[in-house]
Amino acid sequence: MDLNAVFDDRLQEIEAYLDFLDALEQQVRLGPPRIGGAAITSQQQKILYSSVYLQLYNLVEATATWCIEAVTVATADGARWKPADLDQQVRREWVRHIARTHVDLTYEHRLESAVELCNKLVDALPLAAWNLEKGGGGNWDDSELEQIAGRLGFQLRVSQPVYTAIKRKVRDDKSALVLVKYLRNRLAHGTLSFAECGDGVTVHDLREMKNVTALYLREVIGAFTLFINNTEFIRPERRPVGGAHP
Repeated sequence: MDLNAVFDDRLQEIEAYLDFLDALEQQVRLGPPRIGGAAITSQQQKILYSSVYLQLYNLVEATATWCIEAVTVATADGARWKPADLDQQVRREWVRHIARTHVDLTYEHRLESAVELCNKLVDALPLAAWNLEKGGGGNWDDSELEQIAGRLGFQLRVSQPVYTAIKRKVRDDKSALVLVKYLRNRLAHGTLSFAECGDGVTVHDLREMKNVTALYLREVIGAFTLFINNTEFIRPERRPVGGAHP
């Protein structure tokens, strides 16, 4: 999967929606905008604005999913690697998946999982496709992305300007991704109406939020891509010379 390509496709959807909102906002300055003879009300405009927060959160969680899947796919690439080749942190996550340590199991099912893990280790079978338990559960933001990188054994580094921007408080003492997550969850749980969410917001505000989010997520993708290309998911002594895939 080309992470940058799928990211650009998803981001373009948000940008197209913002272009629509921008045209709507300009029309409002000239008078009540109309569609099919019906005027768009202020309440409807606010509802349309609030949807951007849902789209931005979707982009954040999708990026997390793509990056995590890219790592697990790389470990199983061409049946080249075995569990013993994995770096300690990545191996820990692989064991979590095979042994299902994060799931409540009956005694019998726990035994089955333990036997499966034992068989794979004893037979030294090449790694097959597996899923990393990413967690998140509707709570993805920059801190969660940093934590998932830590679980894989690397520190998520972004440029200083982007780091400063993503940590800067933008509203209600919350940084950009924390605010997006907060509003998304309040909308999802019904504690905030869409009209309330979009109240007092401008397209300029939404574009700024989109810009900061996109800049950060691009660098997250870059960090995960470097981690994969340098085969940092493999124990240092077993990595290809130079760290990169041949």
